[in-house]
Amino acid sequence: MWEATLPDLRSPLLVTAYQGWFDVGGAATGALEWLSERSDSIRVAHIDPEEFFNFAEQRPTVSLRDARREIEWPANDVHVLRPPEARHDLMLVVGAEPQLRWRTYAEVIVELAKRCAATALMTVGAHVADIPHTRPFDVTGSTTDAGLADVWGLGQPSYEGPTGIVGVLHERFEQIGVPAASLRVAVPHYVSGAPNPKGARALLERFERVTGLPTGWADLDDAAAEWEQRVNDAMHSDDDVVAYVKRLEARADARAKRNVPSGDDLGAEFERFLRQQDTSG
Repeated sequence: MWEATLPDLRSPLLVTAYQGWFDVGGAATGALEWLSERSDSIRVAHIDPEEFFNFAEQRPTVSLRDARREIEWPANDVHVLRPPEARHDLMLVVGAEPQLRWRTYAEVIVELAKRCAATALMTVGAHVADIPHTRPFDVTGSTTDAGLADVWGLGQPSYEGPTGIVGVLHERFEQIGVPAASLRVAVPHYVSGAPNPKGARALLERFERVTGLPTGWADLDDAAAEWEQRVNDAMHSDDDVVAYVKRLEARADARAKRNVPSGDDLGAEFERFLRQQDTSG
């Protein structure tokens, strides 16, 4: 079902992002892919797509290399990152959301978490919202774990209704006693296409602030600014769109700003939380 060679890891945090319903503009998968590429990550596992995809809907692609056909199947790859001088490694699961056998797929991820002794699960995603593209994108987080909510400054989940693989994973990890949390970035509903480096940047910044683990999110500043300028150029000739965005900007500016704890403070709280988990285990 899956192939893996797992190295010894330092109290890893398992982080997932899936293309599809929970990843508007590719902001979440884009964030983890960018982080993986810039950090010299190591691919340690590949989840076989055969059992989990309807290939008539999530079609593989064909390419020609040296006059030979090559099929690229929907991927779910697992990469390990070892941040220098950090006490915790990152294990990233990035790919397309599976379409079939979600309970079986969840067991694969649970097995992966057990084999690497993951300390927590963090899922990242993106959703549309009535916000302007010219202002910082809000990132919200939630968890049902009281300890994790306290140290990471997250709220309780309130959504009820249809869910995706993310909801299935959260329930399964809660059942086995591994803390699970979610980060979601809001992206403008009127410009929701991929890629969205501004959304990826916002996710990585919040991720670093809540975990204390370095992501290098500031290196996405130029890409985010260029994306914003392209949107400005595209809407410049449409007076109705310009007026609509100005209304969104006024609404965003009127919102009260929340005080955010420093990354050092949150990182220290995360360390204390993990030590408590080790002691209680």
